[in-house]
Amino acid sequence: MRNKFFTTLLFLSLVLNVSVWAETGVSPQTNTLAQSETDAGHGEHGNGNSHQETAAAHGEAGDDLPLWSVIPFVLILLSIALLPLISHTTEHWWENNNNKLLLSLALGGVSFGILMAHSWGGKIFHTMVFDYIPFIILLAALFYISGGIVLKGDIEATPVNNTIFLVVGTFLASFIGTTGASMLLIRPLLKTNSERKHVVHTVIFFIFLVSNIGGSLTPLGDPPLFLGYLQGVPFVWTFKLFPQMIIASGILLVIYFIWDTIMHGKETKKDIRYDHSHRQPLGLEGQVNLLWLLGVILSVAFLNQNYIPAIEKYPFLAFIREAVLVGLIVLSKVTSDPKLREKNKFTLGPIQEVAYLFIGIFLTMIPALLLLEHHGKELGITERWQFFWVTGGFSGVLDNAPTYLTFLSLAKGLLGFSNVTQILADPVGEELLKAISVGAVFMGALTYIGNAPNFMVKSVAEENKIKMPSFGGYVVYSFLLLVPTFLLLTWIFFV
Repeated sequence: MRNKFFTTLLFLSLVLNVSVWAETGVSPQTNTLAQSETDAGHGEHGNGNSHQETAAAHGEAGDDLPLWSVIPFVLILLSIALLPLISHTTEHWWENNNNKLLLSLALGGVSFGILMAHSWGGKIFHTMVFDYIPFIILLAALFYISGGIVLKGDIEATPVNNTIFLVVGTFLASFIGTTGASMLLIRPLLKTNSERKHVVHTVIFFIFLVSNIGGSLTPLGDPPLFLGYLQGVPFVWTFKLFPQMIIASGILLVIYFIWDTIMHGKETKKDIRYDHSHRQPLGLEGQVNLLWLLGVILSVAFLNQNYIPAIEKYPFLAFIREAVLVGLIVLSKVTSDPKLREKNKFTLGPIQEVAYLFIGIFLTMIPALLLLEHHGKELGITERWQFFWVTGGFSGVLDNAPTYLTFLSLAKGLLGFSNVTQILADPVGEELLKAISVGAVFMGALTYIGNAPNFMVKSVAEENKIKMPSFGGYVVYSFLLLVPTFLLLTWIFFV
């Protein structure tokens, strides 16, 4: 019955699109391609990532959208949050990734129709071609290659050892990306804790630290910082975020150690003895994949308009990077022993889930981002703490990369600047940029959809028979643990 319902919804969305095209007299291909040429002439996609400036700055044709245009986005968030909880039937239905794709296309199709009706076809083209495709290919490369690296062995799952895992992952995330660090370490961490019953809190803190906060020291760590780098932020500037990172991660690590010590005390003596008796020394297999992982890092760092100026004029040249990433995936496959991924209990399920859901999220969030771009000044954001919290709040439910760029544009407009160089040369502007950067990266941890690795870690944990909190349950954890931490950061750095 539910499959029929969502199939009907998908059909109605397609009918809506056809009616829109008939009414406007503009084919989607003509509209999007013409808009692409216009924006390419302005250099918007010089790096293969859209939204380098606000849409208005480039004269992108389109009408102002009504507030109700965000309804599909709200519905997809509610679906993620509620369908696993409503009943056993909906929970079982939601477990199938194909059903997630069906819902994602249905709600995304509705947003597609709304945007076409308001002449935003170019924005759809830019978002899906220059944002979604590179986004998924980069995640897939990090996910697949790291899946071929086996950190073998089984150390004792003590609070000290678990905390060391989180410390290593937190710092590693800035150099191989939050996705790379998350996929490299989550399986060994789960294996280490396989003899314990109380593991959920460890996965949640892993998402907080490794999948988000740890990615704040270099542009390679998290997509917003990479886009800032392409805007002109120097590569080493993000090291200035070290004080915020070390305080936030330090607080959370202390809380985690205390929490895990309490949970460790609740384990049965039998499980503790079993964990102690089954220790194995740590070792590494699949080292060739470290080379391919380095290739991913170098591709992201150097295959962009800063090193290939022709990309600014011919934006599709940026897909050289994506072609190299796909090639690295192939190299990982042909040079790795298939048994390595079997040892990791590796499946394509987590990346498939992210790819399917984020089709809908990327499409349905376009109206929300456009409304934010066009009416952001009406929010009255002028202070550092406001930029920190509003950028972070939107990053928790929207894609944090375009949210970062939106508020960066808002900061430039507020100060009367036209580029990032001017922002960095101004003490007030630089402090605003710090607030925007920290908000976008740190607060991606507020929800499962705030950053793609969050969902991937959740999926891997569930594949390992760990019952993770629902969307709402996770938000309770994040509000109880992260919000007080962020309030302290606000008091120290942003007031």
